[in-house]
Amino acid sequence: MSTLTDAPDLALHASPVRKFWFDEVPPPATPAAERRHRLERLAGAFRLFARYGFDQGLAGHITARDPEWHDHFWVNPLGRHFARMRVSDLLLVNSAGEIVVGKGPVNQAAFAIHAAIHEARPDIVAAAHTHSLYGKAWSTLGRKLDPLTQDSCSFYEDHELFDDFQGVVLDTKEGARIAIALGSSKAVILKNHGILTAGPTVEAAAWWYLALDNACHTQLLAEAAGTPQRIPHDVAALTHERVGRPGGALFSFESLYEGLVEAEPDLLD
Repeated sequence: MSTLTDAPDLALHASPVRKFWFDEVPPPATPAAERRHRLERLAGAFRLFARYGFDQGLAGHITARDPEWHDHFWVNPLGRHFARMRVSDLLLVNSAGEIVVGKGPVNQAAFAIHAAIHEARPDIVAAAHTHSLYGKAWSTLGRKLDPLTQDSCSFYEDHELFDDFQGVVLDTKEGARIAIALGSSKAVILKNHGILTAGPTVEAAAWWYLALDNACHTQLLAEAAGTPQRIPHDVAALTHERVGRPGGALFSFESLYEGLVEAEPDLLD
C-alpha cells in the first residue's frame, strides 16, 4: 500500500501542522502606506458594491478616515459610477465639508451622515451606506433582524434601529442623530431608508454591508415562506462572538478583492 511519503512530487511538512486561522496582517509601516492601502480597498469596495447591485442612481457612499488627518475622510465623488471608481477619483473632505483633494462634487448626504459618525466614533475607520434592495425592503418594517442563521448572528445584539425618518439627510444634525442611534454597534437599520455599517477597517465595513444586506434578504425570504425559528439567545451570542469579528470580515473582503484587482487593475490608478 502506498503512503504519502511515496509521492516525491508532494512538498510534505516535516511534521503535520495544525492551523485553523490566518496569520496576523502587519499594519503598513507609514501613514502614507496606510493611506494608500485604505484608498485601494475603498475603490475596490465601490466596484464590489456595483457587482452586488448596490449602485442605484446617485445614492450611496463609503468613507475611510485619513490615517494622518483624523478629522478628514475619503469619499466617492457624486456622479461617478461605482463600477468605474479608481483610487484617483476619491475625494478627501475635511470636517467642514470642504474638498481638500480631488475635484468633486461631494454628496451632501454623504458628508452629513459620515462626518457625524466619524466624529462620534473615533474607533471607526470606515462606514458604508447605499440603497441596496433588500436593505431598503427590510428597513420598511421598522425592526431589527432576528438571529435566524449562523451568518445573521454576526449582527446579533450588534445592530441598531433608527426609526425617525425625516427625509433626505442634508445636515450634520440629522447625521448626529443617526450616529447616536448607531451607538457602539457595527450597523444600523435606517427605517424607510436602508442600512449602514461601520468598522475599524474599510474591509470590515464593506464586508459587513454585504453580509447585512444578505441577512435582510434571508429573513425576508424566510418570513415570506413561513414562520422562521430563532436561534436561542445563548447560542446566538456565542456564534456572534465567533463569526462577528473584524478579522473575519477583513479576510472575507480580501478574498473578493484579490480577484477584483486581477480582473480590473485600473481601479488602482
